[in-house]
Amino acid sequence: MAGFLGSDVSAWCVMVLIQLLLPTTGATDDHTMTALAETRRELAEAFDGVTAYLRSPARGLWTAPDGHTEADDVVMVEVVTKTFDRAWWRTYSTTLAQRFRQDTIHVRALPVDTPDQEDV
Repeated sequence: MAGFLGSDVSAWCVMVLIQLLLPTTGATDDHTMTALAETRRELAEAFDGVTAYLRSPARGLWTAPDGHTEADDVVMVEVVTKTFDRAWWRTYSTTLAQRFRQDTIHVRALPVDTPDQEDV
């Protein structure tokens, strides 16, 4: 399944679920809430809706290049759309990295099929 989200993912799945993990650690509460609100507004406008799981941040851990463990509290934000525009998401994730003062923002796209969709 490597590369399954190529240029035309809609050829074999009904919709695409795009998930973003946005950090809530390391910034002031006001900055984080403003950044989250701006991101939610942008995504709702671009995709006619957005879901943000804000109540219980998840804890992300990873190994930094120098070998020590880094940690962030993160919230998940997701949209469902018919196509995955890799170039648009690459540019937008760069914008989000600057907004959230991060090196990178984790964005993933998954094929989804919903029971209310007709067979393709």
